[in-house]
Parts: sequence; C-alpha cells; structure tokens
Amino acid sequence: MIIKTKKYALDQKTYLNLTMRSWLKTNWYWLAIPLVLIVLNIVFYATDLVNFYWPSILLLVLTILYVLFWAVQFTGMTQMEQAKPMFQKYVYEIDSRQIMLKLNAREGGVLRWDQFTGAHKSKDAYVLTMSNQQAMQNMKMNFFMKLVAKGMAGAQFIYLPYTIFTSENDLRFMDALLKRKGLLAEQA
Repeated sequence: MIIKTKKYALDQKTYLNLTMRSWLKTNWYWLAIPLVLIVLNIVFYATDLVNFYWPSILLLVLTILYVLFWAVQFTGMTQMEQAKPMFQKYVYEIDSRQIMLKLNAREGGVLRWDQFTGAHKSKDAYVLTMSNQQAMQNMKMNFFMKLVAKGMAGAQFIYLPYTIFTSENDLRFMDALLKRKGLLAEQA
C-alpha cells in the first residue's frame, strides 16, 4: 500500500518551535547546571557566607546567551539555501521502502527509512527525525564544529500533519509502518 498525501509545506515558525523544543529536551541539563549554581550563590549571599552576588548575574547572562546562540543557529538554518527544500510544498508518497517527496510529477526526492532515527506523534502531526551522522562521517571538524553539529542533530525532520492524510486508513497504515520500522514506540 502507498500513502499519498495532500501538498504540504513546513512553516518556518513551526520549524523553529519544534527545533527549540527538541533542543531543550535533549540539552536541559546544560541549563540546570547554571541555575543550581545561581541558587547556591543566592543562598550563600543570603547567609553571609559570601559578600558578592555577581556570579549569579554572570551565570544568568551566560545561560541566556547560550540559549540565544542556539535560537540564532536554528533561525539561521531557515535562511540558508541548503535548507530551502525543507520549506517547499511536497506531496509525500509513503510506502514500506521509502518516502518520496514530490514537487511535481517529474521533480522530487527519495528518503530511505534508514535515514530516520525516530518518530513521535504529537497532538496534530507525525514528526520523523532524520540522522545527520551520514553527512558528518567524512568531515574533519574541530571541537566547536562537532558541538554545533551535535546540537543540530534534532534540526532535521519531516513534519507530517494529520490533515494532509486523505483517510483514516492512511493514518492507521502510517502508524503500523512506523512501528514496523521501529521508529514509533508501541503505546501501552
């Protein structure tokens, strides 16, 4: 069976929302460390163990700058020429071998199932996360480039709202297909 969807283009606002949410889920501990240190500094300052409060302000500013750095990275990705295909209107043809993204009858692309690392169902869409490992295999990178590449790992995905599917049978088949491929966890 082949699922053929209606034409759909990912909105940049939706993209930024999903990428920031995904980034926060995977990197929350980098925000928890400075917040714990800020609370400790405030407690020490309140109990007169230390007579300065500037470390709390510095940690707060650095934490905000770190989050803004990633927000700028994800926003910049929406403006890049290489990311332009993510925001074009496609008709998706989904089967057990691949996902075909068609701009029209002659133009499009193919994504194999092994390019996806996971999937989840939100209240209004399927989100299929893609891997950037294959693209990074033959690249020489310094520490900073590796850090950015690791942070951008959740920034490549396919967003398939339920409204683009033509029937309930298509949604059920998509569920079964994602579970069979091991991308969608079984619901208890």
